[in-house]
Amino acid sequence: MGKATRAAYGATLIELADEGLPITAVEADLSGSTTLSKFGERYPDRFYNAGIAEANMTNVAAGLALEGNIAFTGSFAIFGTGRAWEQVRNTVCYNDLNVKLAPTHAGVTVGPDGGSHQALEDIALMRVLPHMHVLVPADFNAARAAIRLAAATPGPFYIRLGRAEVAEVHASDFVFELGRAYVLREGTDVTLAACGIEVAEALKAADLLAADGISAEVIDVACIKPLDVETLVASVSKTGRIVTCEEHSVLGGMGSAISEVLSEVCPVPTRRIGVADTFGTSGSPAELIEHFGLDAPSIAAAARELV
Repeated sequence: MGKATRAAYGATLIELADEGLPITAVEADLSGSTTLSKFGERYPDRFYNAGIAEANMTNVAAGLALEGNIAFTGSFAIFGTGRAWEQVRNTVCYNDLNVKLAPTHAGVTVGPDGGSHQALEDIALMRVLPHMHVLVPADFNAARAAIRLAAATPGPFYIRLGRAEVAEVHASDFVFELGRAYVLREGTDVTLAACGIEVAEALKAADLLAADGISAEVIDVACIKPLDVETLVASVSKTGRIVTCEEHSVLGGMGSAISEVLSEVCPVPTRRIGVADTFGTSGSPAELIEHFGLDAPSIAAAARELV
């Protein structure tokens, strides 16, 4: 098992600031959990704790951006996107400000904190906003690269980070490119398009399918907005079917984004793996991945039905 994607946050901001970038960070009293406390210890004059006031945190970041800073915000995903959504919309995105939202603890792998803290709607909330870019890194290396990309690219970004340790699927020198999806395994019978922690599950599902003689192509849809339509269309044109896999509601997330595009340019039989219009619950990350049918056997089963 590798590291949690949240582990890349504070450490990468320190690297960027050491390199001379005008990085600032604003937190909502969760800097220990988000790892932004590391950045605050190294650069106390660039770190601001807004307290348990996520709307204020977002507006403070907007003000810092207007002063020429590259402003990152923290908190948990449920609060950083949900409680502060109106400020993200009207202050950050409406004005196309250089603010980067990278809250942690997204998805059911928050674990024992339960349904109230398991953000399953955040991708939907963020991708609907004009000017917002949406990145969902699959592992620690991808998270580090996503933070670097956001810092180097003007405008609002949402980077979805998690609490649980995840398997490493990308090399340490991985470079995150805006608007690109990555074919990690080529196949001919079915496309498995995944994001976040589900990329590792999709790769395991491909192994299960190979044992049945089914050739699965695995794509890491690391950037959900803008979406790499060209890569997805090329894949489904070859395989003729697709299974989307995400640790998010099946409504409004990556599966919805892909289905919307393919329905217009290349319709194919589709199955969406995700949380089926319900809230999360308490349990260990592994238990919850299995409980909600997000594990490799469930992905493989959906692919078998299509094939």
